[in-house]
Amino acid sequence: MVRIPVIDFTNFTKGNAANQQVVIKQIYEACHEIGFMYLQNLGISKDLIKEVFNHSKYFFNLPLEVKQKQAWSDEFSNMGYVGIERERLNPNQPGDLKEAFNVNKQAVGIDSSLVTFYDNCTELANTILQAYALALELPEDFFTIRHNQQNHTLRLLHYPPLQTPPQPGQVRAGEHSDYGSITLLFQDDIGGLEVQTASGEWIVAPTIPDTVIVNTGDLMQRWTNHQFCSTKHRVMIPSDNRMNQSRYSMAFFCHPNDDTEIACLESCQKEQSPIYPPILAGEYLLQRLQATYGNS
Repeated sequence: MVRIPVIDFTNFTKGNAANQQVVIKQIYEACHEIGFMYLQNLGISKDLIKEVFNHSKYFFNLPLEVKQKQAWSDEFSNMGYVGIERERLNPNQPGDLKEAFNVNKQAVGIDSSLVTFYDNCTELANTILQAYALALELPEDFFTIRHNQQNHTLRLLHYPPLQTPPQPGQVRAGEHSDYGSITLLFQDDIGGLEVQTASGEWIVAPTIPDTVIVNTGDLMQRWTNHQFCSTKHRVMIPSDNRMNQSRYSMAFFCHPNDDTEIACLESCQKEQSPIYPPILAGEYLLQRLQATYGNS
């Protein structure tokens, strides 16, 4: 049975060289084997996380016509409110039973707690990217200098209670991989997140208190020639009474600078020649967003 590992990040941020090497090895193994991990002790205040969750609940409880005034309009900005069933993360299935609100660095001034949270997530992502670089035998700042324009997206997510039976194949979030380099995921305790293992088995990724889920995205997979895997995941509809409860989560999608060329790293070509041709990070993101929204 494959399990998603739980890693104490304090040993990287505050540990000695030997402790840091242990964490770097743990991160490499997690990224290589399943692409997901739980990180503990990340330095983001519990009160701040709670405040942002409360802000999210307040926003999604607003009348639809109010939310639609800030509607998502195009994949170039990728900002604003996305209504229920507007998005289909699995393009072959009906629209997802969720609504979302996307925020970037330019639009983050909506609420002070969101600004602080966005900045905290940016700082944390940079530290994790340093660990990724060291795990790949690269200079510590290899990834951070390629993410310094902060092209990240904070996405507030709400999965509403089911009022009517879903369509065949319809779930809360269809199976997909994330588009960027890494994702930080904060979730409540309602559950539903599932991760696909290398053998094709779906395993539950429950909430573990005081942890953040970190997963590898497509561009990191391309960069590393599949040494780090971008794993399919989905949010299913619970079979018990939790289907009648709202589920909330917050995802911080970490993207390289648009003009960064994502080409196979030399250190990842020892066992296999490059799988993908080079592509600019911004071009890849546009392609994926167009596929996600093109049929809805």
